[in-house]
Amino acid sequence: MPFPAVHPALDRALANKGYAEPTPVQAAVLEEGHATRDLLVSAQTGSGKTVAFGLAAAPTLLGDRPTFGPGGAPLALAIAPTRELALQVAEELRWLYADADAKIATCVGGMDARREARALGFGVHIVVGTPGRLKDHIDRGNLDLSQLKVAVLDEADEMLDMGFREDLEFILDQAPAERRTLLFSATIARDIATLAKRYQNDAVRIDATDKSRQHADIEYRAYRIQPNEIEHATVNTLRWFEAGRAMVFCSTRDSVRHLQSSLLERGFASVSLSGEMGQRERTEALQALRDGRARVCVATDVAARGLDLPDLGLVIHAELPVNRAALLHRSGRTGRAGKKGVSVMLVPHSRRRKAERLLAEAGVEAQWTGAPTFDEIRKADDARLLDPVHFEAEVSDEDMAVAKRMIAERTPDEIAAALVRLLRKEQPAPEELSDPAADRPGKRERVRADDGTAAQPWPGERLQPDEVVWFRMDIGRNKNADPKWLIPLICRVGGVSKPQIGSIRTFPEETRFEIAKTHEKAFREAVAASSEDVRITPSEAPTPGSMKAAKFAGHKSGGPRRDDGERPFKKPYAKRAEGGEGDARPPFKKKPWAPHADKARGEGGEGGKSFAKKPFKPKPGFKKGGFKKG
Repeated sequence: MPFPAVHPALDRALANKGYAEPTPVQAAVLEEGHATRDLLVSAQTGSGKTVAFGLAAAPTLLGDRPTFGPGGAPLALAIAPTRELALQVAEELRWLYADADAKIATCVGGMDARREARALGFGVHIVVGTPGRLKDHIDRGNLDLSQLKVAVLDEADEMLDMGFREDLEFILDQAPAERRTLLFSATIARDIATLAKRYQNDAVRIDATDKSRQHADIEYRAYRIQPNEIEHATVNTLRWFEAGRAMVFCSTRDSVRHLQSSLLERGFASVSLSGEMGQRERTEALQALRDGRARVCVATDVAARGLDLPDLGLVIHAELPVNRAALLHRSGRTGRAGKKGVSVMLVPHSRRRKAERLLAEAGVEAQWTGAPTFDEIRKADDARLLDPVHFEAEVSDEDMAVAKRMIAERTPDEIAAALVRLLRKEQPAPEELSDPAADRPGKRERVRADDGTAAQPWPGERLQPDEVVWFRMDIGRNKNADPKWLIPLICRVGGVSKPQIGSIRTFPEETRFEIAKTHEKAFREAVAASSEDVRITPSEAPTPGSMKAAKFAGHKSGGPRRDDGERPFKKPYAKRAEGGEGDARPPFKKKPWAPHADKARGEGGEGGKSFAKKPFKPKPGFKKGGFKKG
């Protein structure tokens, strides 16, 4: 279906950009009868919302006029949650309204507020900004909304989540009540519905999300990894897919700095985005991604909101998102505008349940595997070198002359080896990884490792003495050591799971435990890199004598013994009533019998109820062996 005619200037802009058919959200807002109505639209990220509300606002802003004319107080206001998204919206509207001579100004945090004030003073038609900066310009008298005809709230749910409710309400209260309000949100939650009810007038509800095909262009994968191998798994994932552009998400600024530094050290052209960066740094980082100088962007959720990077083929969740919305938002950076993308979650074994819950809540299915290994990546590199596309490209005369000279001076084997060496030199080396929970064969089959040692046991199967090594930690019964919390501690610190832990022996000052030999190396590395406040070192197996001594040392059933070998009573007592030294037990005091008890014993006590045995009186129908039938 071609685009319906909206306005001659906008129709030409769409044709020049190559827009042939509208997306579902664009077609929905352009339906007949929506040209003058308020719109409440739910559409997922990457669906063409910016062009949609730009087209929807055109009849109100331009009418039958070919161009806008001189600028003045703004006629349209678009509000976005982040500066990056606001700048992207402004760029989209500039090419869309270029033939209509629209003057578009931006008001976003981190930019020069005085320059923005001068642009507003010269007169504009459309203003795009973030809530905080827009409110600041209104307070200073730089922004006059008295002539506003259209107000657009883009990603309204994100703005409410970020705490901009009061700023949004303040801004909308400054605009005329008869304006059109176009509200776009990924979901229409209760807060969004309340905002729409207050600031929209009989809005048309449009649901442009295709729930049966949500993120259909995104392939989800979940990689099982050791907790201490996040960096290595990120490197191998980037090397495996070799995407033109990739985004790696972390939870904190410190994680972003650390991971991006590691990628730079390994040879990846990477940039970072986090909330602590200034606008100039963020703009330079995004420009490096767009022009190809950088291939990988490491970012936090806040810094990456609303980003639309071209040809972003891969998203890596180096740290798990906090909720379903964050998962979909991160993953939605790829698979946009009909292009395919991949979203990879790196899942330590201790976080698998959370990852499965996030995927279930998001309604997406992921393929669970181990992360790409060193050997798998090398095989993929070899396949890429032999790809026919390299040999089908057109060769210039100059390149052919050099090739013939090389053939004359070198053998084909030498030329090919040099080519392979040069190509691999440009590629970061993959890392060695282990799969903490690889799919295992039949029920009782035990696979042997290359060195002859036993592979990982089945859950519940006891590790044999020749399959384990002993370690110790400086936590014992003096610190209430208990396997209930020691096992999770060992798993967290050492990057292992419960099947790799054997026996645990607790002593007064320490605890010794077994680790499967197959995971000894990874366990040692994880312990060395751990920041937990516990010291774990290699140890010898405890001897029977030490175990017996530990069993009775400071045991709860008895305190320290006396010199003569006798165990004293727990509570010291005074001298006996009859005299003499020592701390023996106090004499037994016989409790007096109650009168009714004396009577029960036949001693003639006075008063009270008698407890003497009464003669047996059978009930009617009773006979020896039970009651009669019937």
